[in-house]
Amino acid sequence: MQENKKHVNLVIVESPAKAATINSYLGSDYKVIASKGHVRDLPKSTLGVDIEHDFKAKYINIQGKSALISEMKKDAKNADKVYLATDPDREGEAISWHLATVLGIAPEEANRVAFNEITKNTIRAEIENPRPIDMNLVNSQQARRILDRIVGYKLSPYLWKTVKSGLSAGRVQSVATRIIVEREAEIEKFVPVEFWTIEAILKLGKNQKGKAKFFGDANGKIELADEQAAQKVVSACRDKDFTVISAKKSKKSKSPEPPFETSTLQQAASRRFGFHSKRTMKVAQELYEGVNLGARQGGVHGIITYMRTDSLRISDEAAAAAERFIREKYGAAYYPSKRKIYKSKASSQDAHEAIRPVSMEFPPEEIRASLTADQYKLYKLIWDRFMASQMKNAEYDAVDVEIDCEGYRYKMSESVLVFPGYRAAYSDDEDAGDKSSKLRGISEGDVLPCEQITPTQNFTEPPAHFDEASLIKFLKDKGIGRPSTYAPTITTILERGYIERDKKSLLATPLGRATVELMKKNFPEIVDYKFTANMETELDEIARGDNTLEHVLEDFYGDFEKTLERAQEHIGENKVELPVEESDIICEKCGRRMVIKTGRFGKFAACPGYPECKNTKPLDASGAVKKEKEEPEKTDLKCELCGGDIVIRKSRYGRFYACSNFPKCKYTKPIREEIGVSCPKCGAPVVRGFGKNHAVFYSCSNYPKCDFSVWDMPTEKTCPVCGARLLVKKGKGYLYCMNKDCSYKEEAPETKETS
Repeated sequence: MQENKKHVNLVIVESPAKAATINSYLGSDYKVIASKGHVRDLPKSTLGVDIEHDFKAKYINIQGKSALISEMKKDAKNADKVYLATDPDREGEAISWHLATVLGIAPEEANRVAFNEITKNTIRAEIENPRPIDMNLVNSQQARRILDRIVGYKLSPYLWKTVKSGLSAGRVQSVATRIIVEREAEIEKFVPVEFWTIEAILKLGKNQKGKAKFFGDANGKIELADEQAAQKVVSACRDKDFTVISAKKSKKSKSPEPPFETSTLQQAASRRFGFHSKRTMKVAQELYEGVNLGARQGGVHGIITYMRTDSLRISDEAAAAAERFIREKYGAAYYPSKRKIYKSKASSQDAHEAIRPVSMEFPPEEIRASLTADQYKLYKLIWDRFMASQMKNAEYDAVDVEIDCEGYRYKMSESVLVFPGYRAAYSDDEDAGDKSSKLRGISEGDVLPCEQITPTQNFTEPPAHFDEASLIKFLKDKGIGRPSTYAPTITTILERGYIERDKKSLLATPLGRATVELMKKNFPEIVDYKFTANMETELDEIARGDNTLEHVLEDFYGDFEKTLERAQEHIGENKVELPVEESDIICEKCGRRMVIKTGRFGKFAACPGYPECKNTKPLDASGAVKKEKEEPEKTDLKCELCGGDIVIRKSRYGRFYACSNFPKCKYTKPIREEIGVSCPKCGAPVVRGFGKNHAVFYSCSNYPKCDFSVWDMPTEKTCPVCGARLLVKKGKGYLYCMNKDCSYKEEAPETKETS
């Protein structure tokens, strides 16, 4: 029988996508299956930790995993060897330990393999050199899980009684909420301070002008606190000579940024693409686990290294491959005389390499058609940053000019890029430099006529609200959390209603403010930055074998228990009244004025007559009541699955067919709408569709007879160079030739696709 067929080796990974990729490399002698995450965890209904007996955890099989565990046991029994290939971090090590436990494998006898990258060579090398399960890593993960369970289980009931029922407390989440609450308080308390600046427009030569900025006098910097001080300087300098007292010419060099680790990748993706950290990690996971690059590129490949890392280390092999690529593509002048090596922070776990492409065989542009829009953006970002990190510095010709007028001093400076170096691969506007030199011909003693001198009133600005990028940087700099925790922490405090989004900004809610103030008063250590960072250090010590789970938990719990007991004694005087925000919305059921509340899905209007009246209304980002869903459009079609009527529904991604018997029947089918362009291969109409992650693509309506398909919208225009069709580059404002061997481009008219 098929199910009893003997498999020589069994490999267990976490996700089905990863299983599929690895299976394609290992062949028929191996069976690769997925555990789909954890198979055991602490029970939800009890603490699940025996505090009296060395904090022993009482794990149970996760509900709904029984059939999967039975199947894995059967496969393991029929296998010659079982390889545990879960993710290469502490969480992955713990999952391997749990798998070994349910399969009856002792940790020291287990065949643990960890793939920093999912490539054929790496997988083969790991399979040939398995190791036992690292119980130091497991115990570090267990300690984190038990700490979080104790804090959540013991502290949450206190919050129910003092703030609001249904709340839950978290160790790292509470600190992250405090960071945002205190930034909000800082902004609210901020008092702007007036200051003035002065700028002089000076003639530098033939048809050239430059801006000189006032900074002080011969004794140093002068602060201009008010208009009177500014006017004194302006009056002294108006219609007077501006004389150059020094013109220093120098060469400046700017180093590339190191390759990405988790926090810097999340920050860059947030700044460049507006990605939330959760979205970034989801896409990075897809790139790590494997994407189908098509038959020409050999099918499914993992194309980046493991994405949860705080290391800047690069393997010798990867550095050598990058050197060959840089010399070939950019020229020998772009590779430094000595390889660049970046040092990770002292607090770094350094368990993996930095995030980089796994192979130079897959440049982003060459595999773009196989990636979703999000995958391409993130992969190109990782590729470009890695390449730049291995390249020569950018070189600039710099000029710094100091000017005197009536004893007052002004400055002008410029940096002109003379050798792009790493900027040929990865750059932003901050390091672009000046396009051409205006100051190179200026010398000491030159007199520069003043065309205009202008004083300007300014005010100091408050600190900016946190967004995801700046919050992750703050957490990283303070040593709070680790690569695997940044995104889940932000997601959790958003879902719990402690903070909310306003466009990109993260703002504290009244609930978040009240909870933080209560925690600061009664549980100061739980929301203390240094205490939380020290806990992370102790977890790192467990992972290295320099500390023990029992010692760390005992040390924490002794003080925590006393603090909790004191807080319980004064619970009556610590009850919090959350402010009620009234709205202009009238409850149509009882006539009361509704109030604004925050739930896990954002703000909503609720009737204050609860529980007599339970009316609620969802609100949009502007605070207005969301429109009721439109009635689906009827059709004459029948469902292929159940025979029910087919209707047309709308989603954020467009119109689609759906069964009217939803949710009993979940049949859907995309509506591919014609765009008024003919297929360049067969002449049939081109239609717009949606691919993975709802990315828009365009294909021939004659599929599968015709396989024409592109990500960018085709047009009827033809290339004047080679005659191929032109495509509209999304969001870039130009048309380009679809022939990969032709580089023709032209400006496109303003359309939805180009804007």
